[in-house]
Amino acid sequence: MLTRPGASFELARQVQIGAATLGDVFTFCSGLYFRGKLTCARHFAQSSMAVRIITPSRGLVMADALVGARDLAEFAAACSCEVVLLGSVATGKYIETLLPIFGSRLLFPAEFAGRGDMSRGAPLLRATSAGKELTYVPVVAVRPIKPRKKRQSAGRD
Repeated sequence: MLTRPGASFELARQVQIGAATLGDVFTFCSGLYFRGKLTCARHFAQSSMAVRIITPSRGLVMADALVGARDLAEFAAACSCEVVLLGSVATGKYIETLLPIFGSRLLFPAEFAGRGDMSRGAPLLRATSAGKELTYVPVVAVRPIKPRKKRQSAGRD
């Protein structure tokens, strides 16, 4: 909607000329949840420079950075890369969200298999010290993609 030719609402116009803030674009795309996170971060941050957003292709970027249609196209194109999950694959905490999006591109270190949360730091530090990357395997080899369950509405928003 933001990059659609002919879109005339204010944020779309700002995107078209490269004058929309990253925070406004992410809020538009994500809605109330992201707006709450961004509002809270801005309120409690020591400075506006401290509020950053994780982007798919540039890492952490200031929420007030100006973006345009080319930037959004870059973010959308960034999804063809492999993603290494350094968190747990034993529970659905991360993978229920990430696996349907990334599928076989979602990887995790084979060295983590069978290790608890507190014992993963040592292999990471050893690999870094040796200058040798860990061996990554697809998460789908361990946890197949499950269809998402539809949420039941409690009648409130």
